[in-house]
Amino acid sequence: MSPVTRTSSSPLAEGSPRTYGLGPRVVAVLVFGSSAAVLVVEIVALRLLAPYLGLTLETSTMVIGIALTAIALGSWLGGIIADRVEPRRLIGPALGVSGAAVALTPAALRATAEWAPAMLFLIASLTILVPGALLASVTPIVTKLRLTSLAETGTVVGRLSGVGTVGAIVGTVLTGFVFVSRWPVSGILIGLGTLLLAGSALIEWRTRGWSGTPALAMVVVVGGLATTVVPGSCDTETRYHCVQVVADPVRDGGRTLVLDGVRHSYVDINDPTFLKFAYVRAMASVVDSSFPAGTPLAAHHLGGGGLTLPRYLAATRSGTRSTVSEIDSGVVRLDRNRLGLRSVPGTEVRVEDGRLGLRRLGAGSRDLIVGDAFGGVSVPWHLTTAEAMADVRRVLNEDGLYIANLIDHGDLAFARAEVATLRGTFQHVSLIGRPADIGVDPNVTPVGGNMVVLASNRPVDLRKTQEALDARQIGWRIATGETLTSWIDSAPVLTDDYAPVDQLLQPSPQYNR
Repeated sequence: MSPVTRTSSSPLAEGSPRTYGLGPRVVAVLVFGSSAAVLVVEIVALRLLAPYLGLTLETSTMVIGIALTAIALGSWLGGIIADRVEPRRLIGPALGVSGAAVALTPAALRATAEWAPAMLFLIASLTILVPGALLASVTPIVTKLRLTSLAETGTVVGRLSGVGTVGAIVGTVLTGFVFVSRWPVSGILIGLGTLLLAGSALIEWRTRGWSGTPALAMVVVVGGLATTVVPGSCDTETRYHCVQVVADPVRDGGRTLVLDGVRHSYVDINDPTFLKFAYVRAMASVVDSSFPAGTPLAAHHLGGGGLTLPRYLAATRSGTRSTVSEIDSGVVRLDRNRLGLRSVPGTEVRVEDGRLGLRRLGAGSRDLIVGDAFGGVSVPWHLTTAEAMADVRRVLNEDGLYIANLIDHGDLAFARAEVATLRGTFQHVSLIGRPADIGVDPNVTPVGGNMVVLASNRPVDLRKTQEALDARQIGWRIATGETLTSWIDSAPVLTDDYAPVDQLLQPSPQYNR
């Protein structure tokens, strides 16, 4: 009788497997941490680029696409190199070089945006692609180390793939809910670069590998120091914006609120009736001519910014009650601490999404709704649709008025679509702006910029409105009736199912409101 032979799984290489001091727990930490770091870099890169490219769907798509390219490239090349080079020699350099690149990212992007804007796309791509690819290469490298036989290939690859996915989830959640709300983006990236460098040094010590940590540590230090001297710093970084408050050198109480490089509001903390921006003066002219002078109003504002119009209403219409939906709690804190919000009577600011805020309001409860919410350079798409406008109409009383700030350039495709959408919801719609922009003077090429649309279910005395505009010397006109129909042309109606706002809108190169 032949002896019983005990079979074993086929080895992947001759001799016993060597993990070079990297046990399963260390390997899991490496995969988890490197995957999390890729997502941290991706999300923070969006915030770094927003002041220069705008926070648009195109910007987000570009960053996500580059990050996915980095992951694919790193995984592919990491696997190839791990089959040709001793894996333990690769992990330390991958972590260390990626850490140095991450730490340099804030200074590199901001300096490029200010001094060589034509190179911004290239530098932005490299600052995501290089560290992302290096970090993504860690997973196939350590997988190579942990594979000991064909029989356990599926288990090892599946486990490390799962660990990497969990790491990416944790990196995403922590960045979005914790890191960005507590630290500036430059601090997040420099801190991440330091952690990656520390991980590189630890791996070097455990595997007795390369010795490039001191040189890379100097790069991280340089990156940290450079962020203090390059332009583009913020007074405050919130969950949504890089915020600056710029004092007016001419007017003592004048303050400009700048969000991601875009001028969003101008307020005079000593004189709330002083209105600098033309579109705000146009809005005030509509309100003044549409409601009896001095009559208090029940108003709701979609978007807060510097709260210029709520201040104006409180000063000119004693007893007015204004509620404001402002999604950025950091902007609200700044309004209170630096822009004098505490002294504005009758104004309640709610930290909430504008669409959700509308749903909480009772039917027929408001005389006036003001739309002035912007994410980067565009109106959040879900505040532009027929369904959103139906909610606006529900909240307004019979004599209520909706006025909104629109910004568009080029062929004004978004502005046309939004006015078309309002025309499908309200009985009376008019558009206020520069004559060339709104079709009143078709012989002049439109330049684009701000426009104010007004909509209601009751007739508005447009003659009085024009007189109010003329009194403020704005130079804007009103388009309505057939003129407005011709201007709208074949623009689509925006709905929750179809609202390509980012594609329709063409921003100005200066992004100034």
